[in-house]
Amino acid sequence: MHFSTLFTHCPVCGSEKFIQNNIKSKRCQDCGFVYYVNASAAVAAFIVNKQGDLLVCRRGKEPEKGTCDLPGGFVDENESAEEAITREIGEELNATVNSLKYLFSLPNEYEYSGMTVPTLDMFYECMLEDTDNLNPSDDVEDCFFVAVNELKPELFGLKSIRKAVGMYPKPLRGCEKSDK
Repeated sequence: MHFSTLFTHCPVCGSEKFIQNNIKSKRCQDCGFVYYVNASAAVAAFIVNKQGDLLVCRRGKEPEKGTCDLPGGFVDENESAEEAITREIGEELNATVNSLKYLFSLPNEYEYSGMTVPTLDMFYECMLEDTDNLNPSDDVEDCFFVAVNELKPELFGLKSIRKAVGMYPKPLRGCEKSDK
């Protein structure tokens, strides 16, 4: 549900005169408070093992519980995207990141508590200290490696992750310096 439908009263003064200001904000006609909904920052990781297979996770919680996913999550307050992906991999896989490289970003919509939250998902290529002893936890139910040529993007529940997996590994090749 869009925030403009969900939020009917001003969060500052409680007025019912909380009206649509523009496509991404509402304004209180009584106290003047303006509430904007901007994209929340999120991160996701492409992790490959020594054989070049991609790490795939199974979501253990809604939204899209039971579907395939990449490890990742939301960026916390006062945290960089790089800190967030490192923290998320630690929480979800009990793994340590050795190195990471920013790849690209995609917009997404994340359904949570009955509200559609716009996100900007930043994708990283991450190298782990150890890919043989991953221990799924937090909101990851399971994790496993899949040969890149056997990836099925339609099995990934979140829109941006599905699109990113469908692009993989093309974005990695696209970042290389051209000899021309």
